[in-house]
Amino acid sequence: MSSTGTTEGTVSTEGTVSTEGTGTTGVTRAARPGDVPDILRLIRDLAAYEREPDAVRNTEEGLHRHLFAEHPAVYCHVVEDDPDGAGPRVVGLALWFLNYSTWEGTHGIWLEDLYVDPACRGRGHGRRLLLHLAGLCAERGYARLEWTVLDWNEPSIGFYRSLGAVPMDEWTTYRLSGGALDAAASAAAPGQRG
Repeated sequence: MSSTGTTEGTVSTEGTVSTEGTGTTGVTRAARPGDVPDILRLIRDLAAYEREPDAVRNTEEGLHRHLFAEHPAVYCHVVEDDPDGAGPRVVGLALWFLNYSTWEGTHGIWLEDLYVDPACRGRGHGRRLLLHLAGLCAERGYARLEWTVLDWNEPSIGFYRSLGAVPMDEWTTYRLSGGALDAAASAAAPGQRG
């Protein structure tokens, strides 16, 4: 087993982070099929926090299909903690996938969702999840770890800056979805789709 040391413990290639001797609680690990109900709960909680409580259309079946396929294209790490003494439970997640930089000539990680249950914040879980992904980037030779944050989310912005992350202010994110995506797809010549 290879591992990368971090300020929050040791990251292993098997997908767990040991926090022994770090003064923090919890275990960070790759998600398992039994975690899907908790993952979906945390995704819904994140949507509510981001003021879009009705926007989540994902399902447990969809998460199972995408996270645990033979060759998945999306991945999830979770953090377990026992905040109330009732036994360990999933209290945070980092859901991510690979991107590719044509300039760097290598992959990177795109962090789609990072969320920790508000009752469990301040215990180092979000930091540990991000450092785990940074460790994966280092182990695999990836060039970068990227994500977006809502411009009003000052606590998260401060947290990201404390890790050394910098905003990409010169870039604007665009999205095609819904009717606009359907119209663009319809405008493509049939032989140009794949």
